[in-house]
This record gives sequence, structure tokens and C-alpha cells, in this order.
Amino acid sequence: MANNRERTAPGAPAPAYVPGHGLLTGRTAVITAAAGAGIGGATARRFLEEGARVVISDAHERRLAESRAALADEFGTDAVAAQPCDVTDEAQVGALFARTVEEHGGLDVVVNNAGLGGTATVVDMTDDQWSRVLDVTLNGTFRCTRAALRAFRTTGRGGVIVNNASVVGWRAQAGQAHYAAAKAGVMALTRCSAIEAAEYGVRINAVAPSLAMHPHLAKVTSAELLAELTEREAFGRYAQPWEVANTIVFLASDYASYLTGEVVSVSSQRA
Repeated sequence: MANNRERTAPGAPAPAYVPGHGLLTGRTAVITAAAGAGIGGATARRFLEEGARVVISDAHERRLAESRAALADEFGTDAVAAQPCDVTDEAQVGALFARTVEEHGGLDVVVNNAGLGGTATVVDMTDDQWSRVLDVTLNGTFRCTRAALRAFRTTGRGGVIVNNASVVGWRAQAGQAHYAAAKAGVMALTRCSAIEAAEYGVRINAVAPSLAMHPHLAKVTSAELLAELTEREAFGRYAQPWEVANTIVFLASDYASYLTGEVVSVSSQRA
């Protein structure tokens, strides 16, 4: 729990951790790639603090079980469930949503957080590198969006989808062509699916973070790049994952009742 609430960062200090206000009381939410200390894990915690029932999913079964156990100890076993899911596998995606609807009597919010990065220049990038990033990040978001919309359409009670995009979907960054293309695709998917889903009361928006620091990111990103991106932020620091999760909570809540088809930048690095 302490790791999720650390507020040490270069530059201006992060604000105090905001307590829950019951914004999602009674809602059932599915959050993909929610095991661990990144944005997905922070979002699961924030949703629980806001009163939601949460089904966390992840392709990494051991980390998923550990995350579920930790959250259940804190929030109660009835508040959090876990379902392994590789978003590149349509059968697993279908099982995730079918189980959620069956066991919880419906579905209210979906957070499509699953994504895969990597660094490779276009001239040296392999087909496998390109396809793997696109399949997890864009195709996975599509599969989960499609499954969620089918569930929402069946229940007829509306719903909310929040996708995790990235500022790299707007701006150029060397070595990130595959990731940028995938995240730009997530943005386009968000806008188009939002128009289609409005007729049955579903809102679809996205967040676009830049640098939300967590241990895994620190392991796979060079210190030089992290320092460069941090210095470019208006506050002179990276975001904490829970700060991105706060924006996701807002988009999932009734405070965003007239907001759909939008991509909200949680960064000053849009351009």
C-alpha cells in the first residue's frame, strides 16, 4: 500500500493523496492489466476507495493473484475479484466479461489499461516487434471494447469505457513508432466507438498520460530518457500512477455524464 502512495518525485512535490468520495458506489468495474504498481493497479485501488466492486484482470497470473489477495485483505473479499486474461486471446476476453456479468449481475465500467511498449527504430524493427505491440495495445483494446459494448447493449442500462492512450499518440518520439501508432489507434477507436455507443447510453473516453512512474517502467526505460521526459513536464516531475487513476475515476463517474469521445491529456507533453 505504501508504494502506491509514495509522493517523492523530482521537481514540485505531488499533492497529498486524495481520499475517496463514493463516486462509484454500487458500480461494477473491469480493469485490465491491473496487477502490480502501475496505472492499472492504482486504478483498481482508487475504484475500490470510491465504492466500486472491481474485477481485476492480467495476463500474469501470479501477480494477479497477489494483487487480488492484497486488495481483498484491505477492502474485503466481496469487493474484488480476479480473472486471468490475455487481451490478445478472444476466448479469454469473452470469458472475462461473461464471468463478470454472470457473477455480479451486470457491468458498469470498463478500464482498458492493457498495453505493451518497447524501443526499436523503424529501420531495424521486426514484423514481430511491430505486430506484438499493436496486438496487445490496440487490438486488445478493441477486443475488450467490443465485448464490453455487447454486454452493455444486452443489459440496456448504459455504461462507461475508459481507455488508456498516451501522449505519444499525438507527438513523435524516436524508437516508439509501433507504440505511437497503437496509441494513436486507441484514440481513434475511442472517438469512433463513442459515437456508435451513444445511442444505448454508453460513454467512451480515454486518458493520455506521459510519464507515470512505477518500478517496472524504471526497469525497462533508460535513466536518460526518464530524466528528459521528466524535465519536459510542466511541474518538473513525473506523475504518480494514482494521479492518472484520479482522472480515470472522474471519467467513470457521473461528473463526466456529458463527456464522450474525448482524449484527456494527463501531461503537459501533448506536443
